[in-house]
Amino acid sequence: MATQGTGRQPKYQRIADALRDAIQAGEYGPGDRLPGENDLMATFEVARMTARQALSVLQSEGLTESRKGAGVFVRTFRPLRRKGIQRLAQSQWGEGRSIWSADTDDRTLVVDQMRVTEEAAPERIATVLGIESGEATWVRSRRFVLDGKPILLATSYLPASLVAGSPITQEDTGPGGTYARLAELGFKPVHFREEIRSRMPSSSEADQLGLATGTPVILICRTAFADEGRAVEVNEMTLDSASYILEYDFDA
Repeated sequence: MATQGTGRQPKYQRIADALRDAIQAGEYGPGDRLPGENDLMATFEVARMTARQALSVLQSEGLTESRKGAGVFVRTFRPLRRKGIQRLAQSQWGEGRSIWSADTDDRTLVVDQMRVTEEAAPERIATVLGIESGEATWVRSRRFVLDGKPILLATSYLPASLVAGSPITQEDTGPGGTYARLAELGFKPVHFREEIRSRMPSSSEADQLGLATGTPVILICRTAFADEGRAVEVNEMTLDSASYILEYDFDA
């Protein structure tokens, strides 16, 4: 493992860089234990706090995970490649496939928490949907778990006037999911808009996603539009940034 670095960098950053290089070079593979604080203190001749900071950098980047009483290990979880364009194609949900199947390949994605309720629309949602603030919407809140790890919180809002009495108000919406059911109701999505930003998680988000300290979340707000630009769904998603690669593949 290299121990050289620019003298102008903080010591903890130089150690983190050396450990990261070693992981990327294969010196430490998935599931391997990294040198502990005592080892790093001796190798780099630094204080315990400096060694601890270096290990924390790698955890915040999603490269490692801490196991209480055992040490810090290279993560075995493989990030999910979210194919932002292919997954929303009509050929996906229009043929009865989940949009998630475009991302997961042979991996196991499950919804382990689900809540479907009729609620008054918050003002921010009502504005996008073109309805009155407080007007009824059906809200679908879910937590998605991949390979046993929580990776995503998602909450969809749909006007009650469009979807009342349909399978969209049930936990199981059927083949093709919400978008296939909207199409059957005469409100087929023909256009999507996604807005993306990042921030640090709230304590509730960190708890639900099992995030390591310092790990940010990615926020994606997707709006689905039917003909004539009518917004028919707003989906607010909170992603574990260390669990995702966002891929957008399109022609010039």
